[in-house]
Amino acid sequence: MIIGLSAAATVVALVGGAGVAWAGGQFDRWLHPEIPCTEPVELTVAADPAIASTVKAIAADYDAAEDSCSRTEVVAQASADTAAMLASGNASDVDAWIPDSPVWLVRMSSTARSLGRPVPDLALERSIASSPVVFAARADRPDAVDGEDLSWNGLLNDAFSALLPDPEASSASLSALQAMERRVDIGTTRQFQQAMIELNDTMPSSIDDAFAALDGAADGTVVIASEQQIARHNREGGSTPLVALYPADGTLALSYPFLRVLDESELAKNLPAADAETDESADARARALHARELDALKLALWSAKDAFAADGFRDGTGSGELEQEGVLVDAVPVDSAAAGAQVAILRTWGVLSLRSRILGVIDVSGSMEEPTVTGLRRIDLLTQAAAKTLSQFSGDVDLGMWIFSTARAGDRDWEPLVPIDSLGTDDHRARINSAIASLPGRLGGATGLYDTVLAAVAQVRSTYDADRVNSVLLLTDGRNEDEHGISLETLLEKLKQLDDPSKPVPVVMVGIGPDTDVKAMRAIAKATGGAAYSAAKPQDLSTVLTDALSQRACRPNC
Repeated sequence: MIIGLSAAATVVALVGGAGVAWAGGQFDRWLHPEIPCTEPVELTVAADPAIASTVKAIAADYDAAEDSCSRTEVVAQASADTAAMLASGNASDVDAWIPDSPVWLVRMSSTARSLGRPVPDLALERSIASSPVVFAARADRPDAVDGEDLSWNGLLNDAFSALLPDPEASSASLSALQAMERRVDIGTTRQFQQAMIELNDTMPSSIDDAFAALDGAADGTVVIASEQQIARHNREGGSTPLVALYPADGTLALSYPFLRVLDESELAKNLPAADAETDESADARARALHARELDALKLALWSAKDAFAADGFRDGTGSGELEQEGVLVDAVPVDSAAAGAQVAILRTWGVLSLRSRILGVIDVSGSMEEPTVTGLRRIDLLTQAAAKTLSQFSGDVDLGMWIFSTARAGDRDWEPLVPIDSLGTDDHRARINSAIASLPGRLGGATGLYDTVLAAVAQVRSTYDADRVNSVLLLTDGRNEDEHGISLETLLEKLKQLDDPSKPVPVVMVGIGPDTDVKAMRAIAKATGGAAYSAAKPQDLSTVLTDALSQRACRPNC
Protein backbone atom coordinates (compact mmCIF):
# COMPACT_ATOMS: atom_id res chain seq x y z
CA MET A 1 0.00 0.00 0.00
CA ILE A 2 1.45 3.36 -0.97
CA ILE A 3 1.53 6.49 1.13
CA GLY A 4 -1.52 8.58 0.33
CA LEU A 5 -3.53 5.74 -1.19
CA SER A 6 -6.71 7.75 -0.66
CA ALA A 7 -5.05 10.67 -2.46
CA ALA A 8 -4.24 8.46 -5.44
CA ALA A 9 -7.77 7.10 -5.51
CA THR A 10 -9.13 10.63 -5.31
CA VAL A 11 -6.94 11.70 -8.20
CA VAL A 12 -8.18 8.92 -10.46
CA ALA A 13 -11.78 9.61 -9.48
CA LEU A 14 -11.54 13.35 -10.01
CA VAL A 15 -9.72 13.13 -13.31
CA GLY A 16 -12.52 10.83 -14.45
CA GLY A 17 -12.43 9.59 -18.01
CA ALA A 18 -9.23 11.51 -18.66
CA GLY A 19 -7.16 9.41 -16.26
CA VAL A 20 -6.26 5.77 -16.91
CA ALA A 21 -4.99 3.66 -14.00
CA TRP A 22 -2.21 1.31 -15.05
CA ALA A 23 -1.03 -1.35 -12.62
CA GLY A 24 2.03 -3.58 -13.03
CA GLY A 25 0.51 -6.56 -14.85
CA GLN A 26 -1.82 -4.47 -17.02
CA PHE A 27 1.17 -3.11 -18.85
CA ASP A 28 2.70 -6.48 -19.77
CA ARG A 29 1.18 -6.46 -23.24
CA TRP A 30 3.40 -3.51 -24.09
CA LEU A 31 6.56 -5.50 -23.52
CA HIS A 32 7.81 -6.73 -26.88
CA PRO A 33 11.37 -7.96 -26.27
CA GLU A 34 11.59 -9.31 -29.81
CA ILE A 35 11.51 -5.79 -31.31
CA PRO A 36 15.08 -4.98 -32.41
CA CYS A 37 16.83 -1.83 -31.21
CA THR A 38 17.73 -0.11 -34.46
CA GLU A 39 17.86 3.35 -32.93
CA PRO A 40 17.65 4.43 -29.26
CA VAL A 41 14.30 5.80 -28.08
CA GLU A 42 14.35 9.42 -26.92
CA LEU A 43 12.56 9.75 -23.55
CA THR A 44 11.76 13.01 -21.73
CA VAL A 45 10.92 12.92 -18.03
CA ALA A 46 9.83 16.04 -16.12
CA ALA A 47 10.72 15.63 -12.45
CA ASP A 48 10.33 17.84 -9.41
CA PRO A 49 13.70 19.49 -8.63
CA ALA A 50 13.88 17.71 -5.25
CA ILE A 51 14.12 14.32 -6.94
CA ALA A 52 15.34 15.18 -10.44
CA SER A 53 19.06 14.60 -9.86
CA THR A 54 18.40 11.16 -8.37
CA VAL A 55 16.10 10.23 -11.25
CA LYS A 56 18.70 11.49 -13.74
CA ALA A 57 21.43 9.28 -12.24
CA ILE A 58 19.18 6.19 -12.24
CA ALA A 59 18.06 6.90 -15.82
CA ALA A 60 21.68 7.28 -16.94
CA ASP A 61 22.54 3.90 -15.44
CA TYR A 62 19.55 2.33 -17.17
CA ASP A 63 20.42 3.93 -20.53
CA ALA A 64 23.95 2.53 -20.22
CA ALA A 65 22.73 -1.02 -19.56
CA GLU A 66 23.44 -3.59 -22.27
CA ASP A 67 19.78 -4.42 -22.91
CA SER A 68 18.64 -0.79 -22.93
CA CYS A 69 17.49 1.03 -26.05
CA SER A 70 16.85 4.53 -24.70
CA ARG A 71 18.37 7.97 -24.22
CA THR A 72 16.63 9.74 -21.37
CA GLU A 73 16.51 13.48 -20.72
CA VAL A 74 15.40 14.39 -17.19
CA VAL A 75 14.12 17.96 -16.91
CA ALA A 76 14.05 19.47 -13.41
CA GLN A 77 10.91 21.58 -13.12
CA ALA A 78 8.71 22.65 -10.21
CA SER A 79 5.64 20.42 -9.99
CA ALA A 80 3.31 23.44 -10.11
CA ASP A 81 4.95 24.64 -13.32
CA THR A 82 4.67 21.25 -15.04
CA ALA A 83 1.02 21.02 -13.97
CA ALA A 84 0.29 24.40 -15.56
CA MET A 85 2.13 23.54 -18.77
CA LEU A 86 0.28 20.25 -19.15
CA ALA A 87 -3.05 21.96 -18.45
CA SER A 88 -2.40 24.55 -21.15
CA GLY A 89 -1.25 21.99 -23.72
CA ASN A 90 2.37 23.18 -23.72
CA ALA A 91 4.15 20.01 -22.64
CA SER A 92 3.64 17.74 -25.65
CA ASP A 93 7.23 16.48 -25.57
CA VAL A 94 6.98 15.06 -22.02
CA ASP A 95 6.71 11.26 -21.79
CA ALA A 96 6.52 10.97 -18.00
CA TRP A 97 6.10 13.26 -15.04
CA ILE A 98 7.29 12.75 -11.46
CA PRO A 99 5.75 15.46 -9.23
CA ASP A 100 6.22 15.59 -5.47
CA SER A 101 2.55 14.90 -4.77
CA PRO A 102 -0.53 13.51 -6.56
CA VAL A 103 -2.20 16.84 -5.73
CA TRP A 104 -0.60 18.37 -8.82
CA LEU A 105 -2.46 15.90 -11.04
CA VAL A 106 -5.76 17.12 -9.59
CA ARG A 107 -4.57 20.71 -9.86
CA MET A 108 -3.63 20.15 -13.50
CA SER A 109 -7.03 18.65 -14.27
CA SER A 110 -8.87 21.50 -12.54
CA THR A 111 -6.78 24.14 -14.30
CA ALA A 112 -7.34 22.58 -17.73
CA ARG A 113 -11.11 22.58 -17.18
CA SER A 114 -11.07 26.16 -15.92
CA LEU A 115 -9.08 27.18 -19.00
CA GLY A 116 -11.64 25.43 -21.18
CA ARG A 117 -9.04 23.00 -22.50
CA PRO A 118 -9.03 19.18 -22.78
CA VAL A 119 -7.67 17.42 -19.70
CA PRO A 120 -4.45 15.59 -20.64
CA ASP A 121 -4.50 11.82 -20.18
CA LEU A 122 -2.03 10.53 -17.62
CA ALA A 123 -1.53 7.07 -16.17
CA LEU A 124 -1.12 7.28 -12.41
CA GLU A 125 1.19 4.62 -10.98
CA ARG A 126 2.63 4.02 -7.54
CA SER A 127 5.21 6.28 -5.98
CA ILE A 128 8.92 5.79 -6.52
CA ALA A 129 9.86 7.63 -3.29
CA SER A 130 8.40 9.57 -0.36
CA SER A 131 9.36 11.95 2.45
CA PRO A 132 7.36 12.92 5.56
CA VAL A 133 6.63 16.57 6.39
CA VAL A 134 8.30 17.77 9.59
CA PHE A 135 9.49 20.86 11.47
CA ALA A 136 13.09 21.94 10.81
CA ALA A 137 15.02 23.60 13.62
CA ARG A 138 18.62 24.72 13.99
CA ALA A 139 20.76 21.82 15.20
CA ASP A 140 22.58 24.10 17.65
CA ARG A 141 19.27 25.14 19.21
CA PRO A 142 17.10 22.00 19.14
CA ASP A 143 15.73 22.72 22.62
CA ALA A 144 14.40 26.16 21.67
CA VAL A 145 10.89 24.75 21.35
CA ASP A 146 11.01 22.53 24.44
CA GLY A 147 7.88 22.81 26.53
CA GLU A 148 5.82 23.92 23.56
CA ASP A 149 3.07 21.90 21.90
CA LEU A 150 5.16 20.86 18.91
CA SER A 151 2.27 19.72 16.78
CA TRP A 152 0.00 20.92 14.00
CA ASN A 153 -2.59 21.75 16.63
CA GLY A 154 0.04 23.78 18.47
CA LEU A 155 0.91 25.69 15.30
CA LEU A 156 -2.77 26.34 14.69
CA ASN A 157 -3.06 27.81 18.18
CA ASP A 158 0.12 29.95 18.06
CA ALA A 159 2.11 27.78 20.48
CA PHE A 160 5.23 28.47 18.40
CA SER A 161 6.26 30.27 15.21
CA ALA A 162 6.81 28.65 11.83
CA LEU A 163 8.06 29.77 8.43
CA LEU A 164 5.92 28.31 5.66
CA PRO A 165 7.39 28.42 2.12
CA ASP A 166 4.88 29.41 -0.56
CA PRO A 167 2.27 26.59 -0.85
CA GLU A 168 1.74 27.53 -4.51
CA ALA A 169 5.13 25.88 -5.12
CA SER A 170 5.72 23.73 -2.04
CA SER A 171 3.85 20.46 -1.49
CA ALA A 172 5.38 20.23 1.99
CA SER A 173 3.70 23.52 2.90
CA LEU A 174 0.43 22.41 1.34
CA SER A 175 0.52 19.14 3.29
CA ALA A 176 1.20 21.13 6.48
CA LEU A 177 -1.86 23.28 5.82
CA GLN A 178 -3.99 20.17 5.37
CA ALA A 179 -2.64 18.73 8.61
CA MET A 180 -3.58 21.99 10.36
CA GLU A 181 -7.04 22.07 8.80
CA ARG A 182 -7.73 18.58 10.12
CA ARG A 183 -7.13 19.86 13.67
CA VAL A 184 -9.66 22.70 13.40
CA ASP A 185 -12.73 22.35 15.59
CA ILE A 186 -16.03 22.03 13.75
CA GLY A 187 -17.61 25.44 13.27
CA THR A 188 -14.36 27.39 13.64
CA THR A 189 -13.12 27.48 10.05
CA ARG A 190 -12.23 31.14 10.50
CA GLN A 191 -9.46 29.98 12.85
CA PHE A 192 -7.78 28.14 9.98
CA GLN A 193 -8.13 31.11 7.63
CA GLN A 194 -6.61 33.41 10.24
CA ALA A 195 -3.72 30.98 10.70
CA MET A 196 -3.12 31.02 6.94
CA ILE A 197 -3.11 34.82 6.89
CA GLU A 198 -0.54 34.92 9.71
CA LEU A 199 1.69 32.36 7.99
CA ASN A 200 1.41 34.32 4.74
CA ASP A 201 2.67 37.47 6.48
CA THR A 202 6.07 35.83 7.10
CA MET A 203 6.13 33.57 4.04
CA PRO A 204 9.54 32.94 2.41
CA SER A 205 9.41 32.30 -1.32
CA SER A 206 11.39 29.04 -1.21
CA ILE A 207 12.67 26.37 1.16
CA ASP A 208 16.24 27.67 0.83
CA ASP A 209 15.10 31.17 1.78
CA ALA A 210 13.23 29.69 4.76
CA PHE A 211 16.29 27.77 5.99
CA ALA A 212 18.44 30.90 5.63
CA ALA A 213 15.88 32.95 7.59
CA LEU A 214 16.28 30.64 10.61
CA ASP A 215 19.67 32.21 11.36
CA GLY A 216 18.04 35.48 12.31
CA ALA A 217 14.71 34.14 13.56
CA ALA A 218 13.55 34.25 17.17
CA ASP A 219 14.10 31.22 19.39
CA GLY A 220 11.34 28.67 18.95
CA THR A 221 10.91 29.31 15.21
CA VAL A 222 10.81 26.30 12.89
CA VAL A 223 10.50 25.79 9.15
CA ILE A 224 7.92 23.55 7.47
CA ALA A 225 9.96 21.11 5.38
CA SER A 226 10.29 17.50 4.29
CA GLU A 227 12.81 15.09 5.79
CA GLN A 228 14.59 14.96 2.44
CA GLN A 229 14.95 18.76 2.28
CA ILE A 230 16.60 18.77 5.71
CA ALA A 231 18.92 15.90 4.77
CA ARG A 232 19.90 17.65 1.53
CA HIS A 233 20.58 20.92 3.35
CA ASN A 234 22.85 19.16 5.83
CA ARG A 235 24.71 17.22 3.11
CA GLU A 236 25.43 20.42 1.20
CA GLY A 237 26.75 22.05 4.38
CA GLY A 238 26.15 25.58 3.14
CA SER A 239 24.88 27.04 6.42
CA THR A 240 23.79 26.12 9.93
CA PRO A 241 22.95 22.37 10.22
CA LEU A 242 19.32 21.52 10.83
CA VAL A 243 17.47 18.82 12.72
CA ALA A 244 14.03 17.36 11.98
CA LEU A 245 11.42 17.60 14.75
CA TYR A 246 8.45 15.30 14.25
CA PRO A 247 4.91 16.61 14.96
CA ALA A 248 3.44 15.04 18.08
CA ASP A 249 0.03 14.61 16.43
CA GLY A 250 1.27 12.80 13.33
CA THR A 251 2.04 14.05 9.88
CA LEU A 252 1.55 13.62 6.13
CA ALA A 253 4.19 12.74 3.56
CA LEU A 254 5.21 13.87 0.11
CA SER A 255 4.99 11.03 -2.40
CA TYR A 256 6.51 11.00 -5.87
CA PRO A 257 4.23 9.07 -8.26
CA PHE A 258 5.32 8.00 -11.73
CA LEU A 259 2.85 9.59 -14.19
CA ARG A 260 2.92 8.38 -17.77
CA VAL A 261 1.71 11.01 -20.25
CA LEU A 262 -0.53 9.40 -22.86
CA ASP A 263 -0.94 10.91 -26.31
CA GLU A 264 -3.67 9.97 -28.78
CA SER A 265 -1.59 7.29 -30.47
CA GLU A 266 -0.93 5.59 -27.12
CA LEU A 267 -4.62 5.74 -26.24
CA ALA A 268 -5.42 4.13 -29.56
CA LYS A 269 -3.00 1.34 -28.68
CA ASN A 270 -4.78 0.70 -25.39
CA LEU A 271 -6.85 -2.02 -26.99
CA PRO A 272 -7.14 -5.76 -26.36
CA ALA A 273 -5.99 -6.49 -29.90
CA ALA A 274 -2.33 -7.43 -30.50
CA ASP A 275 -1.53 -4.16 -32.28
CA ALA A 276 2.23 -4.18 -32.53
CA GLU A 277 2.53 -7.95 -32.86
CA THR A 278 0.36 -8.09 -35.96
CA ASP A 279 1.00 -4.70 -37.51
CA GLU A 280 4.45 -4.80 -39.15
CA SER A 281 4.56 -1.08 -39.86
CA ALA A 282 7.63 0.80 -38.69
CA ASP A 283 5.42 3.24 -36.82
CA ALA A 284 3.76 0.49 -34.79
CA ARG A 285 7.12 -1.07 -33.93
CA ALA A 286 8.51 2.32 -32.90
CA ARG A 287 5.54 3.00 -30.63
CA ALA A 288 5.84 -0.42 -29.01
CA LEU A 289 9.58 0.05 -28.47
CA HIS A 290 8.95 3.47 -26.94
CA ALA A 291 6.36 1.99 -24.56
CA ARG A 292 8.68 -0.89 -23.64
CA GLU A 293 11.59 1.40 -22.78
CA LEU A 294 9.47 3.83 -20.76
CA ASP A 295 8.00 0.95 -18.78
CA ALA A 296 11.45 -0.50 -18.17
CA LEU A 297 12.68 2.88 -16.93
CA LYS A 298 9.75 3.02 -14.52
CA LEU A 299 10.66 -0.43 -13.17
CA ALA A 300 14.27 0.67 -12.76
CA LEU A 301 13.11 3.66 -10.69
CA TRP A 302 10.88 1.50 -8.52
CA SER A 303 13.82 -0.81 -7.83
CA ALA A 304 16.35 1.91 -6.95
CA LYS A 305 15.55 2.18 -3.22
CA ASP A 306 19.19 2.47 -2.20
CA ALA A 307 19.82 5.35 -4.60
CA PHE A 308 16.84 7.26 -3.28
CA ALA A 309 17.79 6.55 0.34
CA ALA A 310 21.27 7.93 -0.35
CA ASP A 311 19.61 11.21 -1.29
CA GLY A 312 17.36 11.32 1.78
CA PHE A 313 14.14 9.72 0.50
CA ARG A 314 12.10 6.95 2.05
CA ASP A 315 10.84 4.38 -0.44
CA GLY A 316 7.52 4.66 -2.22
CA THR A 317 5.70 2.86 0.58
CA GLY A 318 7.04 5.20 3.26
CA SER A 319 9.44 2.60 4.62
CA GLY A 320 13.20 2.23 4.66
CA GLU A 321 16.07 3.33 6.88
CA LEU A 322 18.03 6.54 6.34
CA GLU A 323 21.63 7.23 7.25
CA GLN A 324 21.34 11.02 6.98
CA GLU A 325 22.34 13.82 9.35
CA GLY A 326 19.44 15.50 11.12
CA VAL A 327 16.67 12.93 10.54
CA LEU A 328 15.56 9.70 12.22
CA VAL A 329 16.95 6.42 10.96
CA ASP A 330 13.62 4.61 11.13
CA ALA A 331 10.53 5.74 9.24
CA VAL A 332 7.61 7.30 11.11
CA PRO A 333 3.93 6.49 10.45
CA VAL A 334 2.14 9.00 8.22
CA ASP A 335 -1.49 9.85 7.55
CA SER A 336 -3.02 9.68 4.09
CA ALA A 337 -3.32 12.95 2.20
CA ALA A 338 -6.43 13.95 0.26
CA ALA A 339 -5.54 15.58 -3.05
CA GLY A 340 -8.98 17.10 -3.62
CA ALA A 341 -8.96 18.76 -0.20
CA GLN A 342 -5.45 20.10 -0.81
CA VAL A 343 -6.55 21.74 -4.06
CA ALA A 344 -9.41 23.43 -2.18
CA ILE A 345 -6.92 24.68 0.42
CA LEU A 346 -4.66 25.97 -2.34
CA ARG A 347 -7.54 27.93 -3.86
CA THR A 348 -8.34 29.52 -0.51
CA TRP A 349 -4.69 30.32 0.09
CA GLY A 350 -4.41 31.95 -3.33
CA VAL A 351 -7.30 34.31 -2.63
CA LEU A 352 -6.30 35.04 0.99
CA SER A 353 -2.74 35.86 -0.04
CA LEU A 354 -3.78 38.09 -2.94
CA ARG A 355 -1.85 41.37 -2.97
CA SER A 356 -3.01 43.02 -6.15
CA ARG A 357 -4.65 46.01 -7.75
CA ILE A 358 -7.61 44.78 -9.77
CA LEU A 359 -10.24 46.41 -11.92
CA GLY A 360 -13.21 44.04 -12.02
CA VAL A 361 -15.25 44.43 -15.23
CA ILE A 362 -18.61 42.64 -15.34
CA ASP A 363 -20.90 41.90 -18.27
CA VAL A 364 -24.47 43.11 -17.62
CA SER A 365 -25.83 42.53 -21.12
CA GLY A 366 -29.35 41.19 -21.52
CA SER A 367 -28.17 37.62 -21.99
CA MET A 368 -27.19 37.53 -18.32
CA GLU A 369 -30.93 37.10 -17.70
CA GLU A 370 -30.70 33.58 -19.17
CA PRO A 371 -31.69 30.83 -16.70
CA THR A 372 -29.29 28.01 -15.86
CA VAL A 373 -29.88 24.38 -14.91
CA THR A 374 -29.76 25.47 -11.27
CA GLY A 375 -32.93 27.52 -11.73
CA LEU A 376 -30.98 30.72 -11.14
CA ARG A 377 -30.09 33.25 -13.82
CA ARG A 378 -26.51 33.73 -14.95
CA ILE A 379 -26.41 37.11 -13.20
CA ASP A 380 -27.59 35.51 -9.95
CA LEU A 381 -24.78 32.95 -10.04
CA LEU A 382 -22.27 35.67 -10.88
CA THR A 383 -23.47 37.84 -7.99
CA GLN A 384 -23.18 34.93 -5.56
CA ALA A 385 -19.71 33.96 -6.80
CA ALA A 386 -18.43 37.54 -6.70
CA ALA A 387 -19.72 38.12 -3.17
CA LYS A 388 -18.23 34.85 -1.92
CA THR A 389 -14.85 35.61 -3.47
CA LEU A 390 -14.83 39.18 -2.16
CA SER A 391 -15.44 37.91 1.38
CA GLN A 392 -12.10 36.06 1.22
CA PHE A 393 -10.03 39.05 0.07
CA SER A 394 -7.71 40.54 2.65
CA GLY A 395 -7.23 44.27 3.12
CA ASP A 396 -4.08 44.03 0.96
CA VAL A 397 -6.20 44.02 -2.21
CA ASP A 398 -7.06 47.18 -4.13
CA LEU A 399 -10.28 46.63 -6.09
CA GLY A 400 -12.55 48.66 -8.34
CA MET A 401 -15.57 47.76 -10.45
CA TRP A 402 -16.96 48.56 -13.89
CA ILE A 403 -19.94 47.12 -15.73
CA PHE A 404 -20.45 46.92 -19.48
CA SER A 405 -22.91 46.07 -22.23
CA THR A 406 -23.52 48.47 -25.14
CA ALA A 407 -24.21 52.22 -25.19
CA ARG A 408 -24.34 52.59 -21.42
CA ALA A 409 -23.24 56.23 -21.58
CA GLY A 410 -23.91 57.60 -25.04
CA ASP A 411 -21.76 55.52 -27.39
CA ARG A 412 -19.59 54.26 -24.54
CA ASP A 413 -20.06 50.60 -23.59
CA TRP A 414 -18.68 50.70 -20.05
CA GLU A 415 -19.80 52.36 -16.83
CA PRO A 416 -17.56 52.84 -13.77
CA LEU A 417 -19.32 51.93 -10.51
CA VAL A 418 -16.55 51.99 -7.88
CA PRO A 419 -13.00 53.36 -8.30
CA ILE A 420 -10.00 51.20 -7.42
CA ASP A 421 -9.16 51.55 -3.74
CA SER A 422 -8.07 49.46 -0.77
CA LEU A 423 -10.37 46.82 0.69
CA GLY A 424 -8.63 47.51 3.97
CA THR A 425 -11.20 50.23 4.64
CA ASP A 426 -14.69 49.16 5.68
CA ASP A 427 -16.25 51.93 3.61
CA HIS A 428 -14.70 50.78 0.32
CA ARG A 429 -15.51 47.13 0.97
CA ALA A 430 -19.12 48.14 1.64
CA ARG A 431 -19.23 50.09 -1.64
CA ILE A 432 -18.00 47.05 -3.57
CA ASN A 433 -20.52 44.79 -1.85
CA SER A 434 -23.31 47.25 -2.65
CA ALA A 435 -22.23 47.42 -6.31
CA ILE A 436 -22.26 43.61 -6.58
CA ALA A 437 -25.73 43.43 -5.04
CA SER A 438 -27.00 46.00 -7.56
CA LEU A 439 -25.94 44.03 -10.66
CA PRO A 440 -29.27 42.21 -11.30
CA GLY A 441 -31.01 45.58 -11.59
CA ARG A 442 -28.57 46.92 -14.18
CA LEU A 443 -29.07 44.42 -17.02
CA GLY A 444 -29.69 45.46 -20.61
CA GLY A 445 -28.10 45.85 -24.02
CA ALA A 446 -25.73 43.68 -26.04
CA THR A 447 -22.06 42.81 -25.35
CA GLY A 448 -19.60 45.61 -26.06
CA LEU A 449 -16.53 43.54 -25.29
CA TYR A 450 -13.63 44.90 -27.33
CA ASP A 451 -14.04 48.62 -26.62
CA THR A 452 -14.44 47.83 -22.92
CA VAL A 453 -11.26 45.73 -22.73
CA LEU A 454 -9.22 48.50 -24.34
CA ALA A 455 -10.65 51.15 -22.02
CA ALA A 456 -10.11 49.00 -18.92
CA VAL A 457 -6.44 48.32 -19.75
CA ALA A 458 -5.87 52.01 -20.45
CA GLN A 459 -7.53 52.96 -17.14
CA VAL A 460 -5.41 50.57 -15.05
CA ARG A 461 -2.26 51.65 -16.84
CA SER A 462 -3.01 55.35 -16.29
CA THR A 463 -3.16 54.82 -12.51
CA TYR A 464 -0.46 52.15 -12.32
CA ASP A 465 0.92 51.18 -8.91
CA ALA A 466 4.43 49.78 -9.29
CA ASP A 467 4.27 48.13 -5.86
CA ARG A 468 1.38 45.84 -6.82
CA VAL A 469 0.28 43.41 -9.52
CA ASN A 470 -2.03 45.52 -11.70
CA SER A 471 -4.65 43.62 -13.69
CA VAL A 472 -8.07 43.58 -15.28
CA LEU A 473 -10.49 40.78 -14.33
CA LEU A 474 -13.31 40.60 -16.88
CA LEU A 475 -16.36 38.32 -16.66
CA THR A 476 -18.61 37.83 -19.68
CA ASP A 477 -21.21 35.37 -20.94
CA GLY A 478 -21.02 36.23 -24.64
CA ARG A 479 -19.05 37.55 -27.56
CA ASN A 480 -18.55 41.05 -28.92
CA GLU A 481 -21.81 42.41 -30.37
CA ASP A 482 -21.00 46.10 -30.74
CA GLU A 483 -21.36 46.71 -34.47
CA HIS A 484 -20.05 50.25 -34.08
CA GLY A 485 -17.02 49.38 -31.99
CA ILE A 486 -13.51 48.24 -32.85
CA SER A 487 -12.72 44.80 -34.28
CA LEU A 488 -10.69 42.11 -32.56
CA GLU A 489 -7.78 42.78 -34.89
CA THR A 490 -7.83 46.48 -34.01
CA LEU A 491 -8.08 45.69 -30.31
CA LEU A 492 -5.07 43.37 -30.42
CA GLU A 493 -3.05 45.95 -32.35
CA LYS A 494 -3.93 48.72 -29.85
CA LEU A 495 -3.11 46.46 -26.91
CA LYS A 496 0.27 45.82 -28.52
CA GLN A 497 0.82 49.57 -28.81
CA LEU A 498 -0.12 50.06 -25.14
CA ASP A 499 2.14 47.26 -23.94
CA ASP A 500 4.96 48.23 -21.61
CA PRO A 501 6.97 45.29 -20.20
CA SER A 502 7.92 47.39 -17.19
CA LYS A 503 4.24 48.01 -16.40
CA PRO A 504 2.32 44.84 -17.33
CA VAL A 505 -1.48 44.88 -17.14
CA PRO A 506 -2.65 41.30 -17.75
CA VAL A 507 -6.28 40.75 -18.65
CA VAL A 508 -7.73 37.69 -16.92
CA MET A 509 -10.95 36.71 -18.66
CA VAL A 510 -13.65 34.41 -17.28
CA GLY A 511 -16.30 33.15 -19.71
CA ILE A 512 -19.69 32.16 -18.30
CA GLY A 513 -21.78 29.56 -20.08
CA PRO A 514 -21.50 27.97 -23.53
CA ASP A 515 -21.91 31.13 -25.64
CA THR A 516 -18.58 32.83 -24.91
CA ASP A 517 -16.04 33.47 -27.65
CA VAL A 518 -13.21 31.42 -26.16
CA LYS A 519 -10.94 31.98 -29.16
CA ALA A 520 -11.18 35.77 -28.82
CA MET A 521 -10.74 35.56 -25.05
CA ARG A 522 -7.53 33.58 -25.45
CA ALA A 523 -6.20 36.02 -28.04
CA ILE A 524 -6.83 38.96 -25.70
CA ALA A 525 -5.28 37.13 -22.75
CA LYS A 526 -2.22 36.19 -24.79
CA ALA A 527 -1.75 39.77 -25.98
CA THR A 528 -1.69 41.06 -22.41
CA GLY A 529 0.08 38.21 -20.63
CA GLY A 530 -3.13 37.14 -18.91
CA ALA A 531 -5.23 33.99 -19.07
CA ALA A 532 -8.67 32.96 -20.30
CA TYR A 533 -10.86 30.76 -18.09
CA SER A 534 -14.14 29.15 -19.00
CA ALA A 535 -17.09 28.17 -16.81
CA ALA A 536 -18.88 26.32 -19.59
CA LYS A 537 -21.41 25.27 -16.95
CA PRO A 538 -22.43 28.50 -15.19
CA GLN A 539 -22.88 26.61 -11.92
CA ASP A 540 -19.09 26.07 -11.94
CA LEU A 541 -18.47 29.84 -11.94
CA SER A 542 -17.49 30.11 -8.28
CA THR A 543 -14.73 27.50 -8.66
CA VAL A 544 -13.49 28.91 -11.96
CA LEU A 545 -13.44 32.46 -10.60
CA THR A 546 -11.40 31.32 -7.61
CA ASP A 547 -9.03 29.44 -9.93
CA ALA A 548 -8.59 32.57 -12.05
CA LEU A 549 -7.64 34.61 -8.98
CA SER A 550 -5.64 32.00 -7.09
CA GLN A 551 -3.52 31.32 -10.19
CA ARG A 552 -3.16 34.99 -11.05
CA ALA A 553 0.62 34.70 -11.37
CA CYS A 554 0.00 32.17 -14.13
CA ARG A 555 2.65 29.50 -14.26
CA PRO A 556 4.64 29.09 -17.51
CA ASN A 557 2.62 29.30 -20.70
CA CYS A 558 -0.86 29.16 -19.20
